[in-house]
Amino acid sequence: MAHFDLPLPALRTYRSGTAEPDGFGDFWTRTLGEARAAAKPVELTEVATPLRGVTTYDVTFTGYAGQPIKAWLNVPAGASGPLPIAVEFIGYGGGRGRPLEWLLWNAAGYAHLVMDTRGQGGNWRGGDTPDPDADGAGPSSPGFLTRGVRSPETHYYRRLFTDAARAVETVAELPGVDASKVVTTGKSQGGALSIAAAGLVPDRVAAVVAGVPFLCDIRRAVTVTDSFPFQEIVMFLRANADRAEQTFATLDHFDVVNLARRITAPALLSTALMDTVCPPSGVFAAFNEITSSKEIDVYDWDGHEGGRAFFDTKALEFAAAHLLS
Repeated sequence: MAHFDLPLPALRTYRSGTAEPDGFGDFWTRTLGEARAAAKPVELTEVATPLRGVTTYDVTFTGYAGQPIKAWLNVPAGASGPLPIAVEFIGYGGGRGRPLEWLLWNAAGYAHLVMDTRGQGGNWRGGDTPDPDADGAGPSSPGFLTRGVRSPETHYYRRLFTDAARAVETVAELPGVDASKVVTTGKSQGGALSIAAAGLVPDRVAAVVAGVPFLCDIRRAVTVTDSFPFQEIVMFLRANADRAEQTFATLDHFDVVNLARRITAPALLSTALMDTVCPPSGVFAAFNEITSSKEIDVYDWDGHEGGRAFFDTKALEFAAAHLLS
């Protein structure tokens, strides 16, 4: 592993060449409008756990097209008054797992909503939410990046980005939560969803924390790294060379560079100069589009672990500065 992307001074000024697709705003306005029109009230069931300091709820809310999405809500036991809340999204291939895996934000005094990832959870952490629209969308490489890639309408990330935005909107229905103090957070795919949700429903988000975010500057990423998941696109295009432009035109709708421009909340991102999974040029491309107050932590000697507990500490300090002051 070595530094493989642009030198750091060049990264700090790098801008993506990916243009916002025609009709991009209308596409997302329509998609979110349809999801809201199909929404049902959130369902919460308290869950017994061995955790004495945390009260856990099994949550079901409605995401894309009104489809049910699972989540955990962990709340510090005995907390009084409305709490700030962290809405967390999960890395590629993982699901919501078990409640005791999600205690960091509770320990810092937050309510914590952890969104399950539709159709994922078969890799490193289990999940509970199916993806009803996964079939019938044409050929794809194994994974999620090219699932439904023939059109933005059918692409997997249209559904997942909508779920993320709806998770943030669902906060207003949760008991004991201050819906004006929401931080979106996550790493890798979770970092991408943190940015996407903040760009799709900017008026609902008070702070953004995105560690080594995925899905940034996709057109460049596939040319500078051989790592998965971006290699899924390369594999797909080897088998479907005549679909390259159509494929990238679809993916442009889910490149978080185009949603970072819509963020209005303070944002903290991280990148690692040895990260071949989410290349630093992509992270800087997203960061450099954000026009609100922003910070980026750069880890010269990390790969995709992207700062580990160093970044977790910075994330809690950043959120506290903007939500607890």
